[in-house]
Amino acid sequence: MQEVISDSSTLIHLAGIGRLELLKEFYEKILITPAVWREVVEEGKGRPGAEEVKEAQRAGWIEVIAPSNESVVRFLERELHKGEAEAIALATERNPEVILLDELEARRVTDVYGLRKTGVVGILIRAKLEGKVESLREELDRLRNEAGFWIGDEIYRQALEAVEEEMWT
Repeated sequence: MQEVISDSSTLIHLAGIGRLELLKEFYEKILITPAVWREVVEEGKGRPGAEEVKEAQRAGWIEVIAPSNESVVRFLERELHKGEAEAIALATERNPEVILLDELEARRVTDVYGLRKTGVVGILIRAKLEGKVESLREELDRLRNEAGFWIGDEIYRQALEAVEEEMWT
């Protein structure tokens, strides 16, 4: 089974542009930790991702699993938020196909552990390449403007180049 572990950011921002279902299409199972569940569903009640993630959990394609090594979580929490720390700790235990996270420091930590990673921009690039979205530029603009996701101009340009889209039309 293709397991993927996700932090809060990817879930919230994909839901914010109505694209959470891309995760279901790309991966068989999305694992999230209790801290990610709390952040997205409980603390995020009424915001993008809360109902979508709750429904995905009910449907069985998102599953909540706690990492077993609390000392790794506590160690990682020195540099990262609880959700990121739990997600990375779980990834070191389960060796998923990929871990989904967007924050730079968390991505650096995954490199230390040799974990494959992607984030919301990577998911949208894949969606464009597989014909699941018509325009990556439109999706990135929606991510910036509707979901409040910060994308630096260089990453924006590189993403469009990766799918051979023009910067401006």
